[in-house]
Order: sequence, then C-alpha cells, then structure tokens
Amino acid sequence: MTATRSTRQRDVIARVLDAAPGPLAVPEVLSRAQSDLPGLGIATVYRTLKLLTDQKRIHPVTLDGETRYETAGKGHHHHFSCTRCGRVFTLHTCPVALPSGTVYPGGFIVEAHEVTLYGQCPDCAGA
Repeated sequence: MTATRSTRQRDVIARVLDAAPGPLAVPEVLSRAQSDLPGLGIATVYRTLKLLTDQKRIHPVTLDGETRYETAGKGHHHHFSCTRCGRVFTLHTCPVALPSGTVYPGGFIVEAHEVTLYGQCPDCAGA
C-alpha cells in the first residue's frame, strides 16, 4: 500500500510541475498537489522533489535566492518574474543573442547564460 501511495504522490507532483507555466516554489507545489491529495505534507513534497531531481525528471532553478522547480528537458529558455503577484513564467524565446563561444568585451568567453526579466504579468498589468 505504501509503495502505491508513494507512486501516486510522485505522479501528482510531477503532473503539477508539468502543468505549471513556470518554475514553482515548494509551497506552490504543495498547494497545487493538495488539490488531488488533500493529506499531502510538506516533508513528502521535499522528498519527492529530491527524488525527481535525482532522476533528472525535474531540476531546480534559483531566482532571487529562492529555489523553484521545473520539468527537465525544456531546452534553452528564460524566466519572467511578476513583481506584483510573485508568479514566475517560462519564456520560450531568448532575449539575448549570446551563443556559447561568444567573446564578450574584456575577453570573457560565454559558455551559457541565464536571464530573468522582471515586471508585471499579463494578469497583473490588466488589473
């Protein structure tokens, strides 16, 4: 019985992350997963996030010192953080043209880059 429950919890948490418009913080994962599993606890969420990370099904994203999680395999992308509601969204286009190997002024050789844009999401901008 325990193994089945554990698998169901993993499946629900993985589905929550798959359906999210961007990376989620642990409290967001818990809240959304509790819609399907009302008895789900925070310790189970942390254990499941670690397991899914170890399995490389998800990966952590650190934004403003907070660790969030998103589904792995999304390819090159960036994030938009709403300064009003706090939600984070995945941007599917890259606002920066700096391919790997680019020599940035001063002799810096680019290997990769991460960009987070800040402002108001469409919901908050329309409010």
